[in-house]
Amino acid sequence: MKAPGSEVGRAAQKRRTRKAIVAAAADLLAKGQTPSINDVAAAADVSRRTIYMYFPTTEQLLIDAALASLTRHTVGAALDSLGDSDDVERRVEIMTRAVQGNFASTEQQGRTLLRLTLDAPHDKPRPDQPLRGYRRIEWIERALEPIRAKVGPDQFERLVSALAMVIGWESLIVAKDIRALDLEEAEDVSAWAAKALVRATLSEPQKKVKPRAGPERKPKRAPAANGSRHR
Repeated sequence: MKAPGSEVGRAAQKRRTRKAIVAAAADLLAKGQTPSINDVAAAADVSRRTIYMYFPTTEQLLIDAALASLTRHTVGAALDSLGDSDDVERRVEIMTRAVQGNFASTEQQGRTLLRLTLDAPHDKPRPDQPLRGYRRIEWIERALEPIRAKVGPDQFERLVSALAMVIGWESLIVAKDIRALDLEEAEDVSAWAAKALVRATLSEPQKKVKPRAGPERKPKRAPAANGSRHR
C-alpha cells in the first residue's frame, strides 16, 4: 500500500510541473509569440515528452495558457482580497462568483477546451492525473483553507470534488443550455450550491481517529513460592 504522504507529494509535484508549463507558454504569448512545443519546453526547462503528458495538443496548451493570463487578474485578485478572513462561506461565494463571472469572456475558449479534452486520445489512461482543471482545484482549496484542519481529510477532499462540480464551464453550460438561465441567474445558483455544500460538510459529525491497538500480551504468571515445585 502506498503511503498517503507520498501520494500527496506526487500530486503536488505534478501540479507544479503543469503550472510551470502553462506559465512558460503564457509568458511567450504575452511577448506576442505563438510558441511551439519546443519553445515552451525550453522556457519551462522540461522535455517535449513531459509537455505531451499534460497537453496532448499544442492548441490545448495555448488555450490553457491564455486562460491562465485572464483569470490571474480576476479570480486570483478576488482571492487575494480575502486576506486572512476565516469566513469560509464568504470566501467560497467570492471565489465562485469570480470564476463564474469570467464565463462571458471565456465561453468560447472553455467550450473549445472541453471539446479538445473529450477528443484527445485516451489509449493510455492515467487515472492518477486529471486531464485539466488544476487551477480550479487550487482556487477551491485556497478558499477552503480555514477549515482544512477542522474536517477530516476525506471530508475535505470530498468537498473539493463537490465544489469542482458546481463551478466552472461545465456547470455554466448546463445552466445555459439545459436550464436556459442567463449568466446572472447561473452565477447565483452556483454560489448558492457552493455555500450549501460547505454548510453540509461543517454540519457533519467529525470522525475521530481511533488509536491503533497494540499487540495482545499474555498476562504474566505469578512466580512460584520459594522451595515449591509443580509436579
